[in-house]
Amino acid sequence: MNRSNWLEELEAQLEQRLESFLRTNPQQEALLAEQEQRDKQQRLLGQRLKLRQEAELQRQGLLRLAAEIRQWQERITRARSAGANDLAGRAGAHVTTLMEQGRSRWQTLGELGERFAGVERELAELNGAAPAAATSAAANNGADQSAQGEMADLERAWASFESLQDLEALRRRQQS
Repeated sequence: MNRSNWLEELEAQLEQRLESFLRTNPQQEALLAEQEQRDKQQRLLGQRLKLRQEAELQRQGLLRLAAEIRQWQERITRARSAGANDLAGRAGAHVTTLMEQGRSRWQTLGELGERFAGVERELAELNGAAPAAATSAAANNGADQSAQGEMADLERAWASFESLQDLEALRRRQQS
C-alpha cells in the first residue's frame, strides 16, 4: 500500500469518526465551533495589530520624506539664487525621486488601509455585524543602491557648494 493512500485513508477514517462523535454529542460540536471562532478572532486581532504597526511605520516614513523634500527644495532655491544651476538641477532631480518614493508610500499606505478595513469587516462579521471582504510594495535593491550612490554624490556636491558659499560670505565680510 502506498504511503499517501494510507495517510489519506487514515485521514478519512478520522474525519468520519469526528463527524460521528459530533453527531452524537452536539454540545461538543458547538464548543468546537466556538473555539474555531475564537481562534479566527485572535488571528484577525493579530493581523489588525500588525497592519496598524505597518501603517504607523509608513506614516513616519512619509513624514521623514516630506521633511527631506522640504530641505532639498530650500537647497534648490539657495543654489539657484547663487547661480549654481547645475547643482539646482541635480537637486531637483533628487526631489523628483523623493516625490516618487512618497507616492509609492502613499499607495502602500492605501493598500494597508484596504487590508485593515477587510480585517475589520471580518471581525464585525464574527461579532454578527457586517459582511466580510479582504499587497504590499517591494523595493528593487539594484535601483536602491544606484540611488544611494547618486545621493552620496549629490550630498558631497552640496557640501562643497555650502563651503564655497560660506567662504564667499567670509571674504565679503573681510572686505567690508
